[in-house]
Amino acid sequence: MGNKEKVFGQKEPGADYISRFGAYVVSPNEHQQVILVQAPNGAFFLPGGEIEPGESKEETIKRELVEEVGFAGKIASYLGEAVDYFYSRHRETYYHHPAYFYLMTDWQKIGEPTEQHNQLSWHTPEEAIHLLKRGSHAWAVKQWVNQKDNDHA
Repeated sequence: MGNKEKVFGQKEPGADYISRFGAYVVSPNEHQQVILVQAPNGAFFLPGGEIEPGESKEETIKRELVEEVGFAGKIASYLGEAVDYFYSRHRETYYHHPAYFYLMTDWQKIGEPTEQHNQLSWHTPEEAIHLLKRGSHAWAVKQWVNQKDNDHA
């Protein structure tokens, strides 16, 4: 179930889309809350970001965790791939955004985030699903909850 691609958003006919691949993590704490990154525009996202040229998904996650949350850690499992179609008003661009989602349960804070413009906060899975801007990010949290529930069944 986790490996089937999910698609979120509406692909606008006639719009030119730029593909932007990303890698993200669901990182729960000991209270089973997940950390979210709130951008300056108020939107909430899972930690992670765009895969840069020559970077693996794992290298992207390692870099983005330091930049956004000041964490280092190990990936526990793959949650799946999901795609978002969206329009960025800030960049005036249509994006096709395939994203790869991982669970990271073994992490530690190694310092302050190198990006100082984001706000960080911990949320229950239900709150996170409600707050997350992208459908794919909410889907990834749901994948983790389902995986966690199945592990305890």
